[in-house]
Amino acid sequence: MKPIAVDAMGGDKAPAEIVAGAKQAAAEGIPVLLVGPADLADRGDLELLVATEVIGMDEDPATSVKKKKDSTLVRSAEAVRDGKASAMISAGNTGATMASALLRMGRVDGVKRPAIATPIPVPGSTP
Repeated sequence: MKPIAVDAMGGDKAPAEIVAGAKQAAAEGIPVLLVGPADLADRGDLELLVATEVIGMDEDPATSVKKKKDSTLVRSAEAVRDGKASAMISAGNTGATMASALLRMGRVDGVKRPAIATPIPVPGSTP
């Protein structure tokens, strides 16, 4: 099974919390490909795809994706496009995540707008 590309630098508590979650997922048998800087700390034996740039939460999505070609978001989308990963996940800039996916992966035939996955809590469930 191909791994899920995880943007190690996306989110308010990145990279520590993202790496911890990726390690937990890997321990449960989910293949993970971390995408982040070469010096990413505490990643254990998780595979790393090196990216030297990060797109900040306050950056313009389209502009940042076009200018930061070696960002964690762009490299994650390219990993999916190139068959190195089955999906990508980021807790970072939502607009840039969508832009990188659209510009690097394209759309599925017949789909006009991409979707964003989000957990929906239900009574009796745990997060």
